Amino acid sequence: MALAYHKKLDDSTEFAIWKIEESAEELYAQLQLRDHEQKVLNGLNNGKRNLHWLSTRTLLRQLLNTKHYIDCQVDEHGKPYLPGSPYHISFSHSFDYAAVMISKDKPVGIDIEIIKDKIERVAKKFLVKEELDFIEDKHKIEHLYICWCAKEAVYKLQGKRNVSFKDHIRLQPFPFNQKGSFEAKLEADQECKTFDVFYEKFENYMIGYVAGCSEILTSIPDITETQVNEK
Repeated sequence: MALAYHKKLDDSTEFAIWKIEESAEELYAQLQLRDHEQKVLNGLNNGKRNLHWLSTRTLLRQLLNTKHYIDCQVDEHGKPYLPGSPYHISFSHSFDYAAVMISKDKPVGIDIEIIKDKIERVAKKFLVKEELDFIEDKHKIEHLYICWCAKEAVYKLQGKRNVSFKDHIRLQPFPFNQKGSFEAKLEADQECKTFDVFYEKFENYMIGYVAGCSEILTSIPDITETQVNEK
């Protein structure tokens, strides 16, 4: 069983993490793909890119709990969506895991990243001085990954390519913890939106996720979560 983690934020919003243990052929057998999707898949290199594409679609099918065809498309900005469906969706993947977040009533964004020391070398490319100043030295790498995942999640929620992590998404100071939340602001296209971003460490990965604006989701939600034991 590849479902590794499942979290329900409220009655309409949830996300799950899939551990990619199957072959591409095994994942493919669980999907219903039409010609335009097959064309996309054929254009991917064999290996992780192929597995990531297949595993996010497989996980989406599990979360939607349907045997029917799922018309998952991508808009001009690269944001996935479901035509004719009330669900908002967001995909992410990193090494051996894929993540999918869905909601019936609010836009969503999720990011999962394996934790590696190399993020320290690029921190100044996505954080301003005021953000770098609250990073705790004792937990620097993990703290930086929380910031990256938070900005990536907000970026995916808004879904437009003309947004800069450093110039348009600002994080309010927050102390390091294994899980928690903090406020982020998106200032782009002459608009300013505030979000409550949630994060947690999962094994050697960091997860950041956001659902709607903070006027909708203003505190850590009353959640249920499931850790699936690996065989």
